[in-house]
Amino acid sequence: MTPTNQIPIVDSHIHLFPATHLKTLSWHNRNNPLGTQHSVNEYRHATTANATPLLRGFIFLETDRLSSITDSTSPNHGWQHALDEVSLLTRIALGTPVPGEGHAPHDKTLCLGIVPWAPVPGGPDVLSAYMEQVRGRTGEEVWGKVRGVRYLLQDKAAGTMLGDGFVEGLRWLGREGFVFDLGVDARSGGLGQLREAVEMMGLVYGGLEGGEAVTIVINHLCKPNLRLVSDDIRSHSEFLEWKDLVTKMASANPRTYMKLSGAFSELLPLEAESEPDFRAIVERVQPWTDVVFDTFGADRVMFGSDWPVCNIGGGGNDVSWGRWRCVVEEVLERRGLSEEQKRGVWGSVALRAYGIEISRFHYHEV
Repeated sequence: MTPTNQIPIVDSHIHLFPATHLKTLSWHNRNNPLGTQHSVNEYRHATTANATPLLRGFIFLETDRLSSITDSTSPNHGWQHALDEVSLLTRIALGTPVPGEGHAPHDKTLCLGIVPWAPVPGGPDVLSAYMEQVRGRTGEEVWGKVRGVRYLLQDKAAGTMLGDGFVEGLRWLGREGFVFDLGVDARSGGLGQLREAVEMMGLVYGGLEGGEAVTIVINHLCKPNLRLVSDDIRSHSEFLEWKDLVTKMASANPRTYMKLSGAFSELLPLEAESEPDFRAIVERVQPWTDVVFDTFGADRVMFGSDWPVCNIGGGGNDVSWGRWRCVVEEVLERRGLSEEQKRGVWGSVALRAYGIEISRFHYHEV
């Protein structure tokens, strides 16, 4: 059996932004703990601070730039900031860094996939126009790395997912072969977001042939309330409703996937100085991870670090990535997964979901 630290990892969910782009992030302010540069240099440090995994690479997710559904000349709206982010990832993928951006030419093969922001509620015509501009930014050499899009829903008004433009936009993504990353927040945004997502999936998938259906990759276990206090979490009404809704998402279509990521944001924060009790963390998250594996199956679950957001609750950049990796290792052990299933969660599921083809032996010892 191959040791876990020798299984090549595809990190299915990271964010990157240089200091020069901070003011274009919708969530940025001077007190935000993420309000400094987080680029490939910092990511490499995070992945190697406590272990040396075999890292195939990462899939980049958009960072919630200031934007609007339709293009605009306003400096804080429109598509400009999101497209500038695409240009940053293009430079990373081509190995042509601008001084100070925090990456080097040899980093280019780390970038396996790019999932930019897109104005999904605008519908097919708006999406098509926007994606043409994305293609103009990437050029043909990098365009193939654009594997999907995200329009973050955790902070949007109720009903956004049910609009005709949104539903038809997702159907357009399916026809064009793009994945949609679904970001909802059960703990902070409420279970109503998950109810709406289930209803949206019914509208999107209803009446479609299998080959036309959009692949939906759900982020961060839907951000469940991992801070619930109960003598029996599994019988708590909030957990039971989360379980029911996630089960419906898993059964909506075989092209729905779940990311095993984001839990450090929903747990109580860990200290940087002392090693946590990993067994206690795994036991805390196990009711939720059991539901995910029971409903999606190991062949539709993928590892993601949610770097650098994981640093906030995970104890900082020196330790958080490695800590989450340890938690996931123990989760997989407790599930009794086969070696092939483990390889899937650590990498091949993400490659299949996003339609990424790379050499079997293409990895980086970072």
